[in-house]
Amino acid sequence: MEKKSQHQSSSLIRKTDGEDFSDLNYESGFGNSFSSEAIDGALPRGQNSPLVCPFGLYAEQISGTSFTSPRKLNQRSWLYRIKPSATHEPFKPRVPAHGKLVSEFDKSNSYTTPTQLRWKPVDIPDSPTDFIDGLYTICGAGSSFLRHGYAIHMYTANKSMDNCAFCNADGDFLVVPQKGRLWIATECGKLEVSPGEIAVLPQGFRFAVSLPDGPSRGYIAEIFGTHFQLPDLGPIGANSGKNVILLHLGANGLAAPRDFLVPTAWFEEGSRLGYTIVQKFGGELFTARQDFSPFNVVAWHGNYVPYKYDLSKFCPFNTVLVDHGDPSINTVLTAPTDKPGVALLDFVIFPPRWLVAEHTFRPPYYHRNCMSEFMGLIRGGYEAKADGFLPGGASLHSCMTPHGPDTKTYEATIARGSKAGPYKITDTMAFMFESCLIPRICPWALESPFMDHDYYQCWIGLRSHFSYEEADNESDGELTMWDMEQRILCA
Repeated sequence: MEKKSQHQSSSLIRKTDGEDFSDLNYESGFGNSFSSEAIDGALPRGQNSPLVCPFGLYAEQISGTSFTSPRKLNQRSWLYRIKPSATHEPFKPRVPAHGKLVSEFDKSNSYTTPTQLRWKPVDIPDSPTDFIDGLYTICGAGSSFLRHGYAIHMYTANKSMDNCAFCNADGDFLVVPQKGRLWIATECGKLEVSPGEIAVLPQGFRFAVSLPDGPSRGYIAEIFGTHFQLPDLGPIGANSGKNVILLHLGANGLAAPRDFLVPTAWFEEGSRLGYTIVQKFGGELFTARQDFSPFNVVAWHGNYVPYKYDLSKFCPFNTVLVDHGDPSINTVLTAPTDKPGVALLDFVIFPPRWLVAEHTFRPPYYHRNCMSEFMGLIRGGYEAKADGFLPGGASLHSCMTPHGPDTKTYEATIARGSKAGPYKITDTMAFMFESCLIPRICPWALESPFMDHDYYQCWIGLRSHFSYEEADNESDGELTMWDMEQRILCA
């Protein structure tokens, strides 16, 4: 589907400086082929690379997939810019080196542990720190060189990037702000991303991050060798059983394609002496100087583009009779592997929603998972943890590591009994990055002063409620309505 910006007119030229986010326009859709012009007529008609482009612009393609990828998977965009991105001095290793970014995980730079891990919110630094310097890796698996794997990062920053742009050659960033808005200037246009929204910055795009609210903190998932897509609406999960009448969600629900927003063209013109491109390549940072802004794209078209999404627009599904559904029913985006139903990385959220299941332990069940789960909290509390899991904090439960509700949550749930009526979880937004690959953890994450070394204590208080005599007496008694319903269902 081809979409073109309709807000332009011949009298309007979208030419601003990088700090002006006062009047943003977006196009909507996921995976669409878009087109946008900051000046009417800047897009060539009928071809991608004419001998001379309109207004003397340079034609430049950015490819997010190989040329020969199947058409339904092929991603690329054409950018029409004042000067091509190749116009810069040679890259050199950044000095000083960053030291806390990893894109190839092995025994030389990371560790494994089956222990449940949790981190308290990290403090915003006192010294001036921009998005690049405030970015650090927590864990990950695989390799950007081998084009398979992922990394999970966090960032804390207190100043805007100045006279520089960042480019990630290793993979796609999924950015989850937790504190403070982000103004993100990209080669395709500008995005304003607030806590409660996410942004995806595809591999290779240059961008700069400004902080209109000052101190900022958040989470990032990076994937190597693939791109995020919307999950299919068919599978519900392993625990649907006989309580689900339909085994497919249908055509609607979860994240609607029309709610994803992409930027529209704008550009910066003029000399920018000493402008620095900072490129992440194999987990290392390199810098190159040029004399102009990289945000000099006057027009563009294609389907490889940065985008944002407001998590409050997500349409969740839930159990309407008994049992707790699998978290997969709340998947916003997925990065699949070649094995059907197995994700390199899923982005799952736990938004405000109604809980109505009868005779059911409503919080998430106790679990050991072949997948590994990294969780973060944007705001409010999380239904399975009464204490300790705070906004800006994180937890990691690796492959087959036991986890589940803490003692307070379990006891409070049981105390309410089976007659608990419907109630709505409000003022919350938790999320999970889930992967089939087992993560290795970076040493600075394990040694962090914000590591919660008492995390295990939240389960130590769980006591035995086992009583054989009580169960035996109940089995000899009169059948309850619940027992009869279950016998009917099983029949």
